[in-house]
Amino acid sequence: MTSSAPPVRVRRRRTALAVVLCAGLTAALTACAGEDPDKGTNGVGKLTATQIEKKAQSAADSADAVRLSGTLVSKGGTYRLNMQLREKGGAGSVVSKDSTFELLRIGDELYLKADSGFWSHEEKSGADSKAGGAAADKLQDKYVRVPEDDPTYKQLRGFTEKKILLDGLLTLHGTLNKGDRDSVGPSRTVQITGGKGEGGTLDVSLEGTPYPLRFARGGGGGIVTLSDWGKDFPLQAPAKEDTVDYGQQLPKTTS
Repeated sequence: MTSSAPPVRVRRRRTALAVVLCAGLTAALTACAGEDPDKGTNGVGKLTATQIEKKAQSAADSADAVRLSGTLVSKGGTYRLNMQLREKGGAGSVVSKDSTFELLRIGDELYLKADSGFWSHEEKSGADSKAGGAAADKLQDKYVRVPEDDPTYKQLRGFTEKKILLDGLLTLHGTLNKGDRDSVGPSRTVQITGGKGEGGTLDVSLEGTPYPLRFARGGGGGIVTLSDWGKDFPLQAPAKEDTVDYGQQLPKTTS
């Protein structure tokens, strides 16, 4: 009787080939299904929302400097900020509905340079228009040293305070949740949210130090980008010829 079964050597060869093919297919499917989204990152994305928040806050607190730019909406109005901040000073610009002004702080010395819209604010508020117009002509585009006892000093200084601004921006309200993966510029981020986002959304870098890179305030309160972490910048008092004395109480920045 003639057997139709293939030789043992052929069967072994086919079996070995099938094992290799199955192993390769299994490895490929496993790699696709289990690809690590945190590969090449700082690993922060694997943490819980609370842990990510702590990492971001610690990174921000330890940084010597930061640039903050974007929009903040408050009861007093909407402000567009572009500020460079460090522990003992800051510089940059603030644009509101009625005016644009620059701030420069070195230690406790605070200087203000504003356009005519800022200095004419008293006129718009119903004060003496002649005095307001004269102040605008004299003071626009000049630095004015803001006295520490002026009611506006604390408010203006707040725009230059790294800790004050960051404490407000890095605070999420409600139950913390881990959100989506995203990116800010070239940097990959992981988001954490207060509630479902109504308490704010914070993007934390997945590359290098886990710095906060973007904060969206809940309720349409504005979006701020944080960059240049740890990059120092010069702060120098303005020249005497560029500085004038206002001689009276500064106008408020809110309408």
